[in-house]
Amino acid sequence: MGEIIAADTAWIMVCTAMVMLMTSGLALFYGGMVRRKNIISMLSLCFVTMAIISVQWVFFGYSMAFGSDIGGFVGNMDYLLLNGVGQEASELASNLPHMVFSAFQMMFAIITTAIIASAFAERVKFISWILFIVLWSTIVYAPIAHWVWGGRISWEPGST
Repeated sequence: MGEIIAADTAWIMVCTAMVMLMTSGLALFYGGMVRRKNIISMLSLCFVTMAIISVQWVFFGYSMAFGSDIGGFVGNMDYLLLNGVGQEASELASNLPHMVFSAFQMMFAIITTAIIASAFAERVKFISWILFIVLWSTIVYAPIAHWVWGGRISWEPGST
């Protein structure tokens, strides 16, 4: 494992905060595109997505996306409830604390799911949306994130 670099950690934390703000901006953008009576509904869909996907990510989403392979399809439950994810460097990003890397990836799970809210504008019940985002993030986002990034990220300075 590599050495944790403070500048890299600070930059990724800033990027994490920016993506979180993008999700809030997305809520306002979608709120401006619907009829007046549905503005609060759109805002709540995006903001509840932040809360629900954060909980899902901590419980098992991160583990499914970045855990060790199960048949090349999805990650195992090594990181269930963020077990073993702390301030030490991870094998996925050897110059960042594992928790910072997890938070950064969580923001993309959140905004990817929130983007889908526009497809359901003015047409979805709140409880149906909650069920949908949990299922979509678990069945679609986590396996695809595992296929694309799971175990193959190199954030080493100077690497290509």
